[in-house]
Amino acid sequence: MEKYEKGKIVKATVSGIEPYGIFVHIDEYYTGLIHISEVSTGFVRDPARYASVGEAINVQILDIDEKECRMKLSIKNINYRNHSKKPRRQIIETKSGFHTLAYKLPFWIEENLKNAKNKINSIDN
Repeated sequence: MEKYEKGKIVKATVSGIEPYGIFVHIDEYYTGLIHISEVSTGFVRDPARYASVGEAINVQILDIDEKECRMKLSIKNINYRNHSKKPRRQIIETKSGFHTLAYKLPFWIEENLKNAKNKINSIDN
């Protein structure tokens, strides 16, 4: 069992959302509540707009009840989302550029028109 302390940022999984806050599981022993006042520095109408059940988030520990294995948590002053953006793949332009598409487009159109006409004729028969 990991030793937790006030102020530490840990990973948690959202287990429930109520109008007054977000419930999370820290590990198999500890659960916690992010009260609506600890969700954002601004007005929070609906905590469900900040997290989803099953989502993994970062939380900051405000208080720990060792006896009950419960924590008071906050996400308002931290980057609580674990999602890291994947780097975008750089597009390498070829010498021919769009010329290949411009060249082949009339053939593709003609081919698709023939296929469409054949389908219509086969339905009519």
